[in-house]
Amino acid sequence: MKRFLCTNIVRLLYSLIFFAGVNLYLVKNLLPSPMWKGLPFACLFILAFPVFFKNLPETARLRFCAKGCELLILFLISTVFSLLFFLLGASGFLGFSPIWETPLLWILNSLWAFLGEALIFWTGILEVYLSSVQLGIRLRVIGLLCGMIPLVNLVVLGFIIHTVSEEANFENKKILQDRQRSKEAICATKYPILLVHGVFFRDFRYLNYWGRIPKELEKNGATVFYGQHQSAASVADSGKEIADRILQIVTETGCQKVNIIAHSKGGLDCRSALTLPGIAQHVATLTTINTPHRGCEFADYLLKKIPEKQKNIAAKSYNAALKRLGDPCPDFLAAVSNLTRAFCASFNRDTPDVPGILYQSVGSRLNAARSGRFPLNFTYHLCGYFEGDNDGLVSEKSFVWGSSFQYLTVKGARGISHGDMIDLNRENLPEFDVREFYVQLVNSLKKQGF
Repeated sequence: MKRFLCTNIVRLLYSLIFFAGVNLYLVKNLLPSPMWKGLPFACLFILAFPVFFKNLPETARLRFCAKGCELLILFLISTVFSLLFFLLGASGFLGFSPIWETPLLWILNSLWAFLGEALIFWTGILEVYLSSVQLGIRLRVIGLLCGMIPLVNLVVLGFIIHTVSEEANFENKKILQDRQRSKEAICATKYPILLVHGVFFRDFRYLNYWGRIPKELEKNGATVFYGQHQSAASVADSGKEIADRILQIVTETGCQKVNIIAHSKGGLDCRSALTLPGIAQHVATLTTINTPHRGCEFADYLLKKIPEKQKNIAAKSYNAALKRLGDPCPDFLAAVSNLTRAFCASFNRDTPDVPGILYQSVGSRLNAARSGRFPLNFTYHLCGYFEGDNDGLVSEKSFVWGSSFQYLTVKGARGISHGDMIDLNRENLPEFDVREFYVQLVNSLKKQGF
């Protein structure tokens, strides 16, 4: 509460100084000479240091976010003050000569105020546009398109300020939290973590499938490896690739075993890998995240309805593109066919859990189609029609596997999508911190001796 009051007192003081600075032609008659002559320098100081020094975030990027937000807030407050000052002063209400008696003075003051407000606005907007992650492309484009529409631009500006200020506060708290518990190494498990991606993606070097999650785990002591298998192949073929990867890790590191965390189809691939000779002894746990253990009924429907010609064209195009990106032999149709209910029913009968390995699962629910990014906003309705509550791709009843199951959801319309569970969009969700979820998940494995 004390910090809140201090911040807002400084904010109000800065707004008044900037208001006076941009209305210099009029207020100079109200102030002593040394004071009004110092106003331009005070305004420049505010532009450079808009955030009270005790409230500065920990990193340069977050400081730019916070500074940009403060400048935009100061712009809004000082603009309101300036407009009221102009309307009341121009009529003679504040004791100034009315506008019709001294038009040149009012024109000069208006031009000076416009330039001053434009300077603080563009400085602030450039800082948040260049530093924020949470704004995303959509809100940036909306800001550009609505910038010249009166009133609408103020509403959009309010969304921008709220989004970026929340980002700065949230990320700063995470930095401080990680710093405080760094010595505890709460994610330093006995065996390293192997992250296995789902279908239609690769473990790209500069575009991490798991978003910000791996770095967060490593900050808290985890050793992280990736599956590095093809983007699209049958469950059996992907399982062989993952099995080879497990053997490679234990051979090169001497770690004996790994803890697998697998997303989507990756969970099926890993279950297949565990049944291959010599693999189970090198795996301590398998945690599946939003995996379609019982398939996706809408996948059966689409495969039946889409003509063979169109399916083959899509498969050929995908396979050719992914070969150029590094997949040795991608198989689009095999991957999709292995997501059907029919395949998964057969797979589950033929692939029992391996004794001695901890199997557990996690699932989530998307509460509204509009909250899912494409194509989840489309497939949400399809999945819901056939199977009810879902994450945009996989239904609630298909997630469950192993000795324990966590079902994640949040209040309101947003929910948690299939992509949100791997931080695909690097989006901070209200009520669900995906990075902290994985930290606690891995910490649980550590507490169990894995």
